[in-house]
Amino acid sequence: MLLLQSFAVAAGNANASQVFTDTIVPKPPVDTTTENKVITEVIASKDNLKKDKVDYLANVTKYGFKDLFKNYSYNSSIPYSSQVNPNAETYMQDYLQSHQGYLLQLKKTGATYFNLIDRILSQYGLPRELKYLAVIESDLKSTALSIKGARGPWQFMPYTAKDYGLVVNQNEDDRIDYFKSTNAAAKYLLSLYKDLKDWLLVIAAYNGGEGRVFNAIKKTGSRNFWDLQYNLPEESRNHVKKFIATHYVMETGNTDGNVANSNFNYSDLSVLDSSRFTANLTDEEKSGAAALEVAGRYNAEIIAKNISMSQEDFDHYNPGFNHVLSTGSSYKLQLPSEKMEIFKSKKFEILNESVAQLLQDVKSNFSQ
Repeated sequence: MLLLQSFAVAAGNANASQVFTDTIVPKPPVDTTTENKVITEVIASKDNLKKDKVDYLANVTKYGFKDLFKNYSYNSSIPYSSQVNPNAETYMQDYLQSHQGYLLQLKKTGATYFNLIDRILSQYGLPRELKYLAVIESDLKSTALSIKGARGPWQFMPYTAKDYGLVVNQNEDDRIDYFKSTNAAAKYLLSLYKDLKDWLLVIAAYNGGEGRVFNAIKKTGSRNFWDLQYNLPEESRNHVKKFIATHYVMETGNTDGNVANSNFNYSDLSVLDSSRFTANLTDEEKSGAAALEVAGRYNAEIIAKNISMSQEDFDHYNPGFNHVLSTGSSYKLQLPSEKMEIFKSKKFEILNESVAQLLQDVKSNFSQ
């Protein structure tokens, strides 16, 4: 009976994989030689990266999630189960069951770190999903230290850290510096991706070494994680499981482990958070105001400056603005109509300035 059940599960997974493959958006041809050349240049670069190279990498590295998401990245407006590889739905159940609540709490307490990591990853043209690797490596703790000597939020071993420009000696250890170590991690991830061209395999290699992944590829003749997973060390296989489960919880807000039946939209929580801060507007102010749902690390002071509005007036329309966004929730921004038009025309510029300020604040805090 157990043997028959195993065959049934295997057949079901095979059918699910076929459906997933049939519905995926085709990947356009990519010049691997050019791709590898750009990656090599970016890894070796010590200056600000050129925008054309970053844009190029952002366009090609997203395809590394071809075996996880149908359209290569997660879309929060679509139910998780309709866009993730069916193999992943049962793959992460046990991890979710043992981590209920904890990951959601980390989503809130780690908002500042996530924004810092997001910013740095985007500067290298890397998918933002990769920030969740730091969660399973260290719980986002800069002081994390493994029994093997790996240290910092990205759990670098000393020799790997030095390979990517970090100083590690008796007097200084850049592995615990969030800004420096995340830049090094971005380069290391790019290096692994250059060889493997698949983010699930990169995550397995990050844990167990690139050699073990190549051995699994050689044994199976496949570069599809789902096909070769049982030829990887259990710890590396579970590392991928943790990554997928962490992404699921962080993006959907659901910890019940029921991926297939989940239509939960985390934005629903955002409205609840925002509603605790109600603007006391007059009828005249309400009639002349416009509203827009915003998310990300916008900063109230920087918005007010850019739309020529006093801080007092901005706070009057948007009480608790910075606090709500710092939890990872969205906010129903309200402004006089003419000010809202200015905001819409400059929102990307304002967001960039807000994130730059956040990065500066984080760097200052770590240096103290």
